[in-house]
Amino acid sequence: MDLSEEFSWNGRRVRWGSAGDGPPVVFCHGTPWSSALWAPFAEALAGEFRVYLWDMPGYGQSSKDAEHRVSLDIQGELLADLLVHWNLDEPHVVAHDYGGAVSLRAHLLHGARYSSLALVDVVALAPWGSEFFRLVRDHAEVFAALPPVIHDGALRAYIEGASHRGLGAAELDMLVQPWRGTAGQPAFYRQIAQADQAYTDEIEPLYPSVDLPVLVAWGTEDTWIPVDRAHRLSELIPGARLELIEGAGHLIQLDAPVALSTSLHRWLTSR
Repeated sequence: MDLSEEFSWNGRRVRWGSAGDGPPVVFCHGTPWSSALWAPFAEALAGEFRVYLWDMPGYGQSSKDAEHRVSLDIQGELLADLLVHWNLDEPHVVAHDYGGAVSLRAHLLHGARYSSLALVDVVALAPWGSEFFRLVRDHAEVFAALPPVIHDGALRAYIEGASHRGLGAAELDMLVQPWRGTAGQPAFYRQIAQADQAYTDEIEPLYPSVDLPVLVAWGTEDTWIPVDRAHRLSELIPGARLELIEGAGHLIQLDAPVALSTSLHRWLTSR
């Protein structure tokens, strides 16, 4: 599914695409990922839904201009405006990783309304951010200047750690590609440097006020955001449904695609 459309927002260029017919479903990716991670799921659902994919600014095919902040506060505000641009009143939203915080901020702080929200291994509760995040935050300019071959090796090792079953060569290349080159390498370290737990601390007290159907889906082997967060999050959000997917790490889309696809299809068709 191509991201053939572009939305201009506060100087940023947001690439997006849509397909299918039916109730709208918006997919939100996380870091250091892009909409490519959700593309097979969107394509599978396009027979029953109108699906929307988009790359956050600083990620994937969207703009990576150094002067533009790409932190969670920016992305949440953008998502709310993007839904208005698409003329979507109450879409279903499916979010992974940072996309969870982005979709929750858009809803809780910027008035975005959803028919339902599926939160898949999401950034939503403190603490989050690895030792690598903290190291990059303190030395982002140094990392951005690494020789490309060293950056590529570090990037591959970092991304491989998100999968429990292990990544194939094509999968790894797909995930690494946006972060290569003169634009991609500094953008990778820039978005990590701008990661700030304050943006989830701000909304965490509001989770009990969420008043819509919520699915919390999680890989039991997620080492990036351990499964205890799934239990905590589902307890904080009234009526949230918890589904644990065995044998899946943080890259649940690649570790357990059939189980996740089945879970999401069952969730969306029951709304």
